[in-house]
Amino acid sequence: MKSEITISELARLMNVSVHQIRYFEEKGVLLPAYLDNNQYRMYSMDQVYQLSHILLLRKLGVPVQSIKECMTSYSTDQYGQLLNHSLKEINAEILRLQELQHFINRVLHEQKNFISHSNDYQIKWRETTYLARWIEMDSQITLNAKLLTEQAKSVPNLFESDLHFIEDNSRTITLYTETEAPGDFSLPSGNYLSTQRLIHEEDELEQVIEQFYSYAAAQSHVIQGPLILIERSYLSLFSQKQLHYELQALIEPTTHSERGNRS
Repeated sequence: MKSEITISELARLMNVSVHQIRYFEEKGVLLPAYLDNNQYRMYSMDQVYQLSHILLLRKLGVPVQSIKECMTSYSTDQYGQLLNHSLKEINAEILRLQELQHFINRVLHEQKNFISHSNDYQIKWRETTYLARWIEMDSQITLNAKLLTEQAKSVPNLFESDLHFIEDNSRTITLYTETEAPGDFSLPSGNYLSTQRLIHEEDELEQVIEQFYSYAAAQSHVIQGPLILIERSYLSLFSQKQLHYELQALIEPTTHSERGNRS
């Protein structure tokens, strides 16, 4: 009984297609042990091991045209370097996927939170947050694409970030992104009056701000800091042509303030 196998048996054994094996043969990286009397390609254990090495090298990203050189001339050290390089790329890809997973979870959480609390007023505890200055602009100017390109420093993944607009009753509005300590500006920990809104036109935002201050006064909340507008542009995926804003302002502690609301 023959100890060799046919091309279809080899393909089935290695979970690849016959077409792939023929392609490797065409490129000169895998040849059959011999052709039998019927001109069938026959493969021995040597070819089984060769094919396993070819498939491993392909997984490592080695082009087919380079595999023959690897298999005939690579040293132990060169194979070690190849594997270490591949491992470095895999770790970078794992990190990218973890960051993407974190971002998707944040988007889903923020959208759920927005649906639950849209147009409500809440008292929310906020830990100390550090912000990096991004743009300063006159309060009469509307943010536009030209301003972004002319004045803004580069921010990685800009519109995956929460943009903080700080209004302090001056003619200047400063835009910030969150950063690590110490940053250019910090928001102290404490209770913040908060509300979330969908905004379509700029003048709607002015009205919402007026309503925010009116509500604070009616509820006897003493505002202790600037008004913070947080734009979450990524939530616009769920509502085209409308932007999601959260308005926040630090308020003076009262006996009724609850530190436990962290939504």
